[in-house]
Order: sequence, then C-alpha cells, then structure tokens
Amino acid sequence: MDRTIFNQAAAKILSRERENHGIGTLGEKTLHAVVKNYVEPDEDFHEVPLNGYVADVYREGQVFEIQTANFNTMREKLKTFLPQYRVTIVYPVPATKWLRWIDEETGEVTDRRKSPKRGTPYEVFRELYKIKGFLREPGLALWILLIDVEEYRLLNGWSEDRKKGSCRYDRIPLGLAEEIHVECLEDYRLFVPPELEEFGAREYAKATKLTVKRAQTALNVLCHVGAVRRTGRQGRRYMYEAVE
Repeated sequence: MDRTIFNQAAAKILSRERENHGIGTLGEKTLHAVVKNYVEPDEDFHEVPLNGYVADVYREGQVFEIQTANFNTMREKLKTFLPQYRVTIVYPVPATKWLRWIDEETGEVTDRRKSPKRGTPYEVFRELYKIKGFLREPGLALWILLIDVEEYRLLNGWSEDRKKGSCRYDRIPLGLAEEIHVECLEDYRLFVPPELEEFGAREYAKATKLTVKRAQTALNVLCHVGAVRRTGRQGRRYMYEAVE
C-alpha cells in the first residue's frame, strides 16, 4: 500500500475536474478514475483494446479491471482474458464515508455529515458470488481497496426529505485506508476471522458485521474456493470450519 501514490492520483484527477468546473465532469466517475491512476499512473496503459474488449489497464501481460459493482458484467471479459492474461479485479470499498446532498433546483450543496455505516472487505462476497465460476482460475487475482470518500447524492428521492431512493452523483476519494490482496486460493483464508472455530452463518455474520443472508453468500463462496468446509448440521443450519 502506498498512500503517497494514491494521494497523487487523487490530486491529479481532482485538479483535472476543477479545470472542468466541477465534480463528475470527466467521462467516468471520480472514484473509478482515481483508482485507475493509482493502479497505473502512466495513462498510456489505460483503456487498451484487447481481444475485442477494452481493458481498464493493460501492461506487460497483466490486465486490471476496476469494478465498483455488477461483477456479472465482467463474465465475458473474464472468459476472453483469463486464458491469455493474468487478470486482477480491483474493488474499491468506501471505508469511512461523508455525505453531501445536492439540490438539483437550486444547485445548493449541504455541508458534509459522516455516515454511521463503515465499509468492510467482506462486502466483496455479494459480487464474487456473481463470478464464482471463475474464482478458481489460477490467473485471477483480487485487489480490495478500502477508501475514505466524500459522497455526493441528489435530493431526488421519494421520501419527504427526498433522501430515500435518491441517486448517487459522485464519490470523491479522500484517502486510502487499507488494501487486501488475494493472489491465490489460500489467500481467501484472510476472510475467516481467527476467533471462529466451528460456526454457522449467524456466527460468521456477527464476526464480520454482515447480515445473515450476506454471510450465507460469503460462506458459499468460501466453500467454493476451499477456505472453509462444511462439518455438518445443527438442526437446519450448516456448520463450517476453516481449512488449514
């Protein structure tokens, strides 16, 4: 992890946006642009045509795809790239988040307020489930970035205060908090909290601060990659243990 390089990438993109008179004025969202420049500062290696697709970053046989959501949209790319290249999926997760609201009618932007929710690396499993069939491919790696962000949202929701159901406008990176690299199947053991011995989805959810439903999804993926295995049942619940 190199916070200096990350801050330089953020400064470059935000300076470019200021020249264009505001956030969200690039051809791509700010968070995506900053992460891409952190992964590869040399823009000659950005948006490279490759086997009928465009790689976010391609250099020396390595493909980096920055994906904030909707991993299912990468399936065809992965099917094409993985036989020939090493592919790293870069997944940015908002760690600490400050919210600012934009009134579309007046253009007024509120002061920022800190969100009580904090992002964790375990959020990746709802996306990994969508590409589960590729996870055991030896050329596929995962790079999770926990990033502090300032999120701008439009006051266009359906609730009385116009916040519920609102649209996100942009996310501005403020700093890099943590990185997690999954280079091989054994690295998925990082996602099994060490205090868990024999456990079910409820125990995993409590340890990781996921909902029980998302904990079940995470355990499904961890079973698939061999980081945990089922040990049996307690009533209707599957029980698991870490694979050493």
